[in-house]
Amino acid sequence: MKARILFRSAPALLALACLSAPALRSQEPPKPPAQHHPWDNKSLSPDQRADMVQKQLTLDEKIQLVHGTGWGALRPGAPIPPGDNWSAGFVPGIPRLGIPPINQQDSAVGVRLAAVMGRYSTLLPSTLGAASSWNPKAAQLYGEVIGRELRAQGYNMSIGGGMDITREPRNGRNFEYAGEDPLLAGTMTGNVEKGVKSQHIMSDLKHYAFNDQETGRTVLSANISKRAARESDLLAFEIAIGIAKPSGIMCSYNRVNGVYACENDWLLNQALKKDFHFKGWVVSDWGATHSTVKAALAGLDQEMPGDEGYFGEPLKKAVQDGKVPMSRLDDMDHRILRSMFAAGIIDYPVDPRSVVNPFQGRRDAEHIAEQSIVLLKNENNILPLDAASIHSIALIGSHADVGVLSGAGSAQVDAPGGNAIDPHPGSPRWQEVVYFPSSPLRYIRKHAPNAKVEFNPGTDNTSAANFAKTADVAIVFVNQPMSEGMDRPTLALPDNQDALVSAVAEANPHTIVVLETGGPVSMPWANQVQGIVEAWYPGIGGAQALANLLFGTVNFTAKLPVTFAKSDADLPHPEVPGINLKPVDHTVTFARNGKKVTRNFKELPLFDVDYNTAGAAVGYKWFEEKNISPLLPFGFGLSYTTYQYSDLKVDPQGRTATMTIKNTGQRAGAEIAEVYAELPTAAGESYKRLVAFDRVNLAPGEAKAVTLDLNPLCLSIYNVQKDAMEEIPGEYKILAGPSSADTPLAASFTLNK
Repeated sequence: MKARILFRSAPALLALACLSAPALRSQEPPKPPAQHHPWDNKSLSPDQRADMVQKQLTLDEKIQLVHGTGWGALRPGAPIPPGDNWSAGFVPGIPRLGIPPINQQDSAVGVRLAAVMGRYSTLLPSTLGAASSWNPKAAQLYGEVIGRELRAQGYNMSIGGGMDITREPRNGRNFEYAGEDPLLAGTMTGNVEKGVKSQHIMSDLKHYAFNDQETGRTVLSANISKRAARESDLLAFEIAIGIAKPSGIMCSYNRVNGVYACENDWLLNQALKKDFHFKGWVVSDWGATHSTVKAALAGLDQEMPGDEGYFGEPLKKAVQDGKVPMSRLDDMDHRILRSMFAAGIIDYPVDPRSVVNPFQGRRDAEHIAEQSIVLLKNENNILPLDAASIHSIALIGSHADVGVLSGAGSAQVDAPGGNAIDPHPGSPRWQEVVYFPSSPLRYIRKHAPNAKVEFNPGTDNTSAANFAKTADVAIVFVNQPMSEGMDRPTLALPDNQDALVSAVAEANPHTIVVLETGGPVSMPWANQVQGIVEAWYPGIGGAQALANLLFGTVNFTAKLPVTFAKSDADLPHPEVPGINLKPVDHTVTFARNGKKVTRNFKELPLFDVDYNTAGAAVGYKWFEEKNISPLLPFGFGLSYTTYQYSDLKVDPQGRTATMTIKNTGQRAGAEIAEVYAELPTAAGESYKRLVAFDRVNLAPGEAKAVTLDLNPLCLSIYNVQKDAMEEIPGEYKILAGPSSADTPLAASFTLNK
């Protein structure tokens, strides 16, 4: 039998995006007659309902729920079971008990592989961009867009929710994450997943834990002390879990202190389930399961994809032989079932015949982008551009005539009409550099209809400089493509783009640089240009949002969620660990569909990464601890107006901070107030921590007194002996201001023993 044809022409499919396309999915099983079960009672708690279902499960049904199939539409020739919505992951349902299948889909920045189903998906700004808004409401809207489009396309679980903090700023997946600080990352990602869940879609957080680089992600061991772990990456997860109460946590490929994350008792049973009170289930990253008994006892609840064979027949036999207690299998099933009830996917089943509204999605994406794009430099107020006085604008580089850059890998969303710079049938190839059809040239022309606005590709520095020389303003677009499965070897822009910027800036003193990047980059030309704008990967409404900001229709409000280093030499690891290792031959034998399968492949050798080099001092904390001046500090961002801080007060118990913020400029704006704490000397830290933030809307001349709740977890240290987070006695210094490097207000409180 021939393999199923997976993709049709993207342009043809996406032209019909607004229509309910005929199903390309596998044939769905006939629906049984409507049944009524005792657990249909919505007044019962999710745990009560799950317990009632669980008592009816056979052993085979119990095993069925804890593993699934994967790769479906991703792997040619892979079986597509009945009820599978061509999902990245699929777990069959139990029709006799009214339990639907679980259809999981990649959806970090939008729903992936929509073109397979003849559908359209909204590309949102990168989650790193969304984190730059410092706006939990925008983050929740972000999740709502993903949730409603998953629902319309027939999926009932998101496997987005990237949470790994920016410990390695060259990480190829940083664009899927939410920055370097645990409070900011946990708050923003938690609210994204809260938004997903609001649409009666199961949510997910990943990759648990310390999957902070792509180089050697399946073989490296992230070695870190328990205290540093709990005060950095794990703290971000703890905060997000408290906000989102997610259905799933995806454990990562890497090892942590020598033990694979998906069979790591300390990570899964101790920290996640006991200390963080996580009630959902732990699902492995695809192919990240390495054992049956060890993984099950360590806290892994579901193997994906299940055809690797650890949680199918081998788990059934382990239960029958008493190596895995039945109570442990029951716990796995309970966690999955109660999450299905808690999210509402049983009471509010998805309907794959619904219609995605691309216009609503684009409006939401543009709104989020307007709050995500950061103004980094504005010398002599070159911005906002005055359409009435500008006669010519030279746009240069990064395909700014046709589109905006997106991130690749499992986060890649299908572009409507195909890749704007290389249209071809089907979905994008793995790690393909894809531009979405949101043209900066078009929307800048729209804002400056009487100006001569022209484009140069920027592929020849001399040509670009000559092109820019006579223009009133030159805008150079530069890019940094990023993807799952790769890290950048350096913070420097690729393809000699630094030289392009310098050449244009030398030719035209009125040069603005727009960065389309997946993370921080070095900027050796920063002092040569008048304006710098960080657009990240701005999404399908990115060009519209960027033009609105450049011309001042909208004010800049975003701030950096990551520190920009001057060079790689200033980082904890000047070189990405393992990036120069040579792959070696590996052989793996496992069971698939009852048969032994041997797979030969090349992978990097096992190696260790010493995360204790920085420990909990990630990002701005590292730069403070080592007394290194960064290029741009965490929390930094400019506006078209100015703000003044005054009157900081902290309550004696250190639970709230109150201050007054005044808009001292001539334009309305939103200031992000940041509150940091220096812990007592006994904490042994030489850096401050973000403990609160708030977004404050202010009219020109308006002043507001704002009160912020200080997060007690961020004021605490992890006591290894007590195995608990605790606030220690002593004086806490509270600092407030517009960035980590600018905190003009100070107050203190003292905790007694």
